[in-house]
Amino acid sequence: MNISFPQLFPITRKLHPENQEAPVHFLQNRVTPTDYFFKRNHFAYPQWTTSLFSLIIYGEVHVPLAVAYRQLLFMQVKTLAVVLECAGNQRAFYAPKTYGEQWTNGAVSFGCWTGVPLRDVLQLCGLTAGAKEVVFEGHDVGKHLPSGKQTAYKRSLSLKQALHPDVLIAWQLNGQPLPFAHGGPLRLIVPHWYAMASVKWLKSIAIISGEFQGPFQTEDYVYYPATDSGQQPFPVTTINVNSVIQWPLDFAELKKGVHIIRGIAWTGQGVVTNVELSFNQGKSWTSATLSGFADKPDGYSWKTWSFSWRAEQTGEYTILSRAHDSHGRQQPQEAFWNRKGYGYNAVNKVRVNIV
Repeated sequence: MNISFPQLFPITRKLHPENQEAPVHFLQNRVTPTDYFFKRNHFAYPQWTTSLFSLIIYGEVHVPLAVAYRQLLFMQVKTLAVVLECAGNQRAFYAPKTYGEQWTNGAVSFGCWTGVPLRDVLQLCGLTAGAKEVVFEGHDVGKHLPSGKQTAYKRSLSLKQALHPDVLIAWQLNGQPLPFAHGGPLRLIVPHWYAMASVKWLKSIAIISGEFQGPFQTEDYVYYPATDSGQQPFPVTTINVNSVIQWPLDFAELKKGVHIIRGIAWTGQGVVTNVELSFNQGKSWTSATLSGFADKPDGYSWKTWSFSWRAEQTGEYTILSRAHDSHGRQQPQEAFWNRKGYGYNAVNKVRVNIV
């Protein structure tokens, strides 16, 4: 007898521009299937033109270049398994609430990206002594809010960051040509950084001698602490250590007995080294079993984890998860509140009723 299962769909948060969460609680693949990969757009999709297949490089270089898509395919290719997470992922959990897309747990995905190291392309141009930052411009254009100014999406990296050997100009996702909806034909991939740095629909790369001051660099993607904290604003960069309990779901009813709790964990510094669970509001913790990709010290994949829980007593339970990484960071009990709701990474929790 053939058994059919309901088809999964991404969770739409907004249609214009299109923003969708991955159905992260129902995905058991270590790599997120492309159809379920989260989407974060600031503007409408750019118009499809042949100019999408070329990349202009100019500024503080000895030889400005127009690099064609086909030329990149013949350069040294690299494939990396990289987590991308929207800086606003889990914003819906902040208290008090913050403005912005009310993402829950699904503005994060894990894919295998193939492309050419950015530094190999920049070496073709020859950088001048004045080169300080590298500015990436996408083909997507629209009004930046709240300023209302018409602008393209642009972000920069310092020269040192841009020359890291694992920063890629990617044209494949999970072994297939990079879909247009995910920034194809060419997008930047910056491992360990929140995904705002991985500029989609790459149009141009400008090497500049100063500091880039675009709105997506100096206004958005900045941590603005509470006004009474005494802290100064600072830029959003690397991903905070984080975890999600995929199963059981929040407010699930379960029967007494043994249940396999499972989830994922990731970080923007080093690798995940441990995931702990608590069943008594954080008074004590016990380690889960990690699996997933065998990471090198600077690996960029997430870890899957599981724990066999024997629920012997009926009643309500809160299950907490917290991840640790190789840089000594762990998920805090409470996330760092900031006015734009970036970088949420408080311990993850689900509430269950044992019947």
